[in-house]
Amino acid sequence: MSSGKKHIKTQSTYAFESNTSNVAASQMRNALNKLADSVKDDDDKRFKFENELDSFFTLFRRYLIEKSSKDNTLDWDRIKSPGADEVVRYETIPDQGDENVSTLSKLAVLKLNGGLGTSMGCVGPKSVIEVRDGNSFLDLSVRQIESLNRKYDSDVPLLLMNSFNTDKDTEHLIKKYSANRIRIRSFNQSKYPRVLKDSLLPVPQDYNDPLDCWYPPGHGDVFESLLSSGELDALIAQGREILFVSNGDNLGATVDLKILNHMIETGAEYIMELTDKTRADVKGGTLINYDGQVRLLEVAQVPKEHIDEFKNIRKFTNFNTNNLWINLKAVKRLLEQGSIEMEIIPNQKTISRGGHDINVLQLETACGSAIRHFNGAHGVVVPRSRFLPVKTCSDLLMVKSDLFYLQHGALKIDPSRFGPNPLIKLGSHFKKVSNFSERIPHIPKIIELDHLTITGNVFLGKDVTLKGTVIIVCSEGQKIDIPNGSILENVVITGNLQILEH
Repeated sequence: MSSGKKHIKTQSTYAFESNTSNVAASQMRNALNKLADSVKDDDDKRFKFENELDSFFTLFRRYLIEKSSKDNTLDWDRIKSPGADEVVRYETIPDQGDENVSTLSKLAVLKLNGGLGTSMGCVGPKSVIEVRDGNSFLDLSVRQIESLNRKYDSDVPLLLMNSFNTDKDTEHLIKKYSANRIRIRSFNQSKYPRVLKDSLLPVPQDYNDPLDCWYPPGHGDVFESLLSSGELDALIAQGREILFVSNGDNLGATVDLKILNHMIETGAEYIMELTDKTRADVKGGTLINYDGQVRLLEVAQVPKEHIDEFKNIRKFTNFNTNNLWINLKAVKRLLEQGSIEMEIIPNQKTISRGGHDINVLQLETACGSAIRHFNGAHGVVVPRSRFLPVKTCSDLLMVKSDLFYLQHGALKIDPSRFGPNPLIKLGSHFKKVSNFSERIPHIPKIIELDHLTITGNVFLGKDVTLKGTVIIVCSEGQKIDIPNGSILENVVITGNLQILEH
C-alpha cells in the first residue's frame, strides 16, 4: 500500500473492534470491582477509591471507543488559524497599573506539583531541586506570592496539586512556610491503575500493590481532583473566581494583574498563555480554530503526513506555555454536566516483573485541551519571559546564570541582554544535577552567549565567560578542563585539554 493513502477500515473491521472493545470494557469493569473489594474495614477509603476507579473506567471506556471509532483524528483541512478575538497579543491589553488590585481577592494560584526529579537524577519531588541562590522551585513560588500579598495587602492562596509520588515529601516541606504570609493548601491528584498492554487489564490486583502498578493521570486531572478533594467548593465559598494554573517548574509563571483584569473584563472562562515559537519549540501544542471552536492541537493528534507542516513556525506561530487562567464556577458547572472531555494521551511505559520487562499503558489527559469547553476561551500571546521551564540541566545552567537576577522570588532577565535566550545543549555527562554541579561548580558568565554545546568529559573552571557560539566536544577517553578565568568567544574546542597545576 502506498504511504500516501490512508488505510480505510471496512465495516466488518469496525464490527469486530466494537465487539472487542465491549469485551475489554466488561473485563476491566469486573477487575476494577475486585480491586475495590480489596479495601477492607475502612468505608471512607473504599468510597474514595471506588470513585477514583469509576473515573478511571470512564476514561478507559472512552479510550476503547476512540480507538475503534471511524473518526478519532482531526481532519487537517478543517483546521484554521484562530481569529483575532481568539488569540490576543499581550501588548494590546490595556494596562491598568496598580489601580485595579482589588481583583486579587478573586484569585487563587495553583502549581502542578506531581512530578519527580528523576529525569534530572534527583530523588523526591522535582519542586525541591535547588534552582537559584539556595532556593528551590517551591521556595520561589512561595516567595512570589508572599511578596504579592505584602505589596498589595492581599491574601492570594497557593494550592499545590501533588501526586502520590510527591505528597508525603511535600506535606513535610510546606511546614517550613507556616510563619510566612501565605496560605498553602495541598491536595492529591488521582491514582489510577496502569493497564497491561496485551490483555487490557489493570496491573494492580490489590489496593496495597506497589507504586509501579499505579500512575497519576496527567494534569488534565486537575478539574476532577479539585472537586473530589473539596478544594473547588472551598475556593468558590471564599469568593475566589479565577485559578491561575502553571507547571511547578516554570519559573516565569508569576501572577500578572494585566491578564487577570483582562479575564474579568472580557468575561472569558478560560485563558491560555501562548508564546512565540522558536526552532527549539517545534513540538509545542498550538491553538487552532476547528469547526468554529478554539482547540488545542498537540503534536500527537497530527497525522504523520502533516507533521512537518505542524512544526513550521511560520504557519503555527505560537505554542501553549501551560500557564492557564480558569474560571472556577465554570469548572464546577462543566463537571456537573460531565462535559470536560479532554483528548486522551496513551503513554507507553515498561515495568519489571520477575526479571522481564512488561509493556503497560497509562491513559493521561492535559488540562490545555479542555479549552474548547469554556465560553469566551482564548489565547494571550505573552512575552517569552513568562515561559522559563527547567526540564534539564541545560535549562538549569541558564536560570542559575548572570542572564537573570532574582526579584521577589521571580527571575528577571538582565536588561543588558540583547536578543532571545541562548540555546544550551549539555551532553549526557551533565544529565544528573550531581554530575552537572561537579563539572560546572561555578556558573559561567553567559550574558553574551548565543549557543553553547558541551559533550563528553568536560569541566569548567571559575570565572569563565562564554560569548557567541561556543562548542566543546571531548573525545572518548579524553578530558577537557577549561581553566579559571577563560574567556571563550566563537570557538570550537575538541580533543583533550588539561591544565596542570605547577
